[in-house]
Amino acid sequence: MQPTDVVVGIDNGATKTSATVLDASGRFLIDRDRHFEIPSRVGDGPAPAIEAMAEAMEHALTLTGIGRERAVAVGLDTPGPASAEGVISTRGATNFSQSAWWGYDVRSALEARLGLPVVYNNDGNAAALYAHHVHFGADAALHSSVSAIVGTGLGGGVIEGGAVIRGAAGQAGELGHVQIFTDGLLAEDQPMPTCACGNPGDVESIASLTGIVRNLLPYWLTRYPEHPLAAMPLAEAAKEVRTHGMQGDEMALKLFEQQAGALGRLFTIAANFTDPSAYFVGGGVVEAAAHFGAWFLDCVRASTTLREEQAAAAVFALVPDLDMAGARGSALAARSSIT
Repeated sequence: MQPTDVVVGIDNGATKTSATVLDASGRFLIDRDRHFEIPSRVGDGPAPAIEAMAEAMEHALTLTGIGRERAVAVGLDTPGPASAEGVISTRGATNFSQSAWWGYDVRSALEARLGLPVVYNNDGNAAALYAHHVHFGADAALHSSVSAIVGTGLGGGVIEGGAVIRGAAGQAGELGHVQIFTDGLLAEDQPMPTCACGNPGDVESIASLTGIVRNLLPYWLTRYPEHPLAAMPLAEAAKEVRTHGMQGDEMALKLFEQQAGALGRLFTIAANFTDPSAYFVGGGVVEAAAHFGAWFLDCVRASTTLREEQAAAAVFALVPDLDMAGARGSALAARSSIT
């Protein structure tokens, strides 16, 4: 990159799209005070969503006072699963439910719209890349990490030597669909959780908002039939569980203990595959309040089985700046592609 060049990172989600600008020195030019989100229009189909991404880029450049001619590359992330080239899974995805999205090449479409090279990652990988670089800084290339992001689904990313592990089909790091051992995690009479992907007992079926709606809350409300959430529609009640958890509600804490336990079992698998330097946890559940995020991370750590040597070498931490992590990770990926 030339000293005056910049790259743009675009974070596309199911409902919101945001963007950031990264200069040649590695400085992000949009801080928290100027962070913005616009409607992603994903539900309107591919063409309106691509326009929303372009709008987010233009807004970010205007906000920073940078002319479009200085932008040399764009990083894009979307929810997965998708190929390394940015083709949305032909099986569909939680956040891309319309058939028009299935098999859609979102990276190439945005590249054609902007007339700039576009580097693609799924949103979990982008957030994982940002968490890794923030935590390790100048030593990022010397370390590895695994990140789990609890959202509507369960996103994730695997970083090795400071770079995203993509896999042959670009779907490495789809940690939500890793099936875990559920004995001792579920209550004795609790049905096996199922995922929209068809897998029984995968991580997303437990540790996600979808998992709360589909599996956890319907069960726990049978154990606590007088709970205030029992009088609410299930989808609305699921969004209120976190508030009850922060207030120390017994039922909510049992539910979140199961989510943390699922992540711990996922990280146990990761420990035996990649033996990472760090395990990162992100999502609304850990950003809600400092005390609750710390409690949840402690539960994840306690549920992760590591060998003594691994426990001494690895750290557990929260993904920082999660509302900006996707865009910033995407910008980092774009910058690394041209330097």
